[in-house]
This record gives sequence, C-alpha cells and structure tokens, in this order.
Amino acid sequence: MSQLTLYHAAPSRSSVALWMLEETGEPYEIKLVSIKAGETRQPAHLAINPMGKVPALKDGDTVITECAAICCYLADTYPKNGLSVPIGQPARGIYLKWLFFGPSCLEPAMIEHSLKREGGSRSMLGWGDYDTVLDVVTNAIAKGPYLLGDKFTAADVIIGSGLRWGMMFDLIPKRSEIVAYVSRLEQRPALKRATEKDTQLAAA
Repeated sequence: MSQLTLYHAAPSRSSVALWMLEETGEPYEIKLVSIKAGETRQPAHLAINPMGKVPALKDGDTVITECAAICCYLADTYPKNGLSVPIGQPARGIYLKWLFFGPSCLEPAMIEHSLKREGGSRSMLGWGDYDTVLDVVTNAIAKGPYLLGDKFTAADVIIGSGLRWGMMFDLIPKRSEIVAYVSRLEQRPALKRATEKDTQLAAA
C-alpha cells in the first residue's frame, strides 16, 4: 500500500499536486473528493483539511495542505529526481522565492484582475499590481528554459500551473514568452500523465 495519498478533485487546484507527484516518480494513491457533492465540507474531510479544500497530501501520519507547501515537501522529502535545490546552495533562495510567488503574487493578481477590483493602494497588496507581477514572471521565464535556467524544479510546477490556468481562462495575456514556457512544460511526460489521469477521473 502506498504511503502517499492525495486528496484530490479532478480537475482543481489539486491537479498541481497530482503533477508534482508524477514528477517525483514515487507511488501514490488518490482519494477522490467531490466538491460538487459538498464532500470537502464534511467532517471526514475537514479532519484532513480544516479549510475544506483540496489538495491535501498524507504521507504516513503527516498531512500537508496548500499546493506550494505540498510541492516543497515532496521535492525535499523525495529528492531522487532533483526537483528541489538543496539547503546550503545559493540558488535555493531563488527557488523558494518562485515556489511561493505563485500563491502569494501570481494567483491573487490574476483573480483580482478577473474580478476587476484593481484600484486599491498598491502598498496594501502583497503582490503590488497585476502588470508588475506579469512583467516579473515574463522576464524570468524569458531566460529559460526554466525558472532556474536548465534545472526544472517544483517552482516550475507552481508557476507553470498558474500560467496554464491563467491562459485557460483568459486571465493573462498570451505573451510569446509565456506561451513558449507553458509549451515546454506541456511536453513533460509527468504533466502528460497527470493530465490524462485527470481526464479519466473527471469522466468517471
């Protein structure tokens, strides 16, 4: 029996964790949770994730929630595929910055932009403003092929997932740098496997 269990709704934000699990190459199990049926708000799931959301990852007796935390945990705990930057290496700081830039800057900036709620004080917002967020990401991926140059990491799973989602729902412009970066990511066998699993799970 696999030690790793992903609490997953297909497709959803937990698809990010599914991709990351495929990148690790470790065996895992999926426990499907229906958002439409309200299962994320039931006591059984709230005991796993009190936020009533997915994903949640269980590794033995350890439960991790939040996509970036799950990706960071998996990369550090299961290092055989080199998805992290080890502690002590200078590039780890850059790696961590991008790993957490996704949920703290990229995603909220896209959501606020889609809700047309811009106009507040820039200094009050952790992400500053939508245009700056996009410019910072675009400049980073333009140097490519990945955020840390030739090395693909969990940070690319987080930022790449955000950009894929943003393009899917027209929340970001299809800049040539973004399109090229996402296209490179979509050639990764792990992402192809995760996408196929999501398609099958959603159909079932």
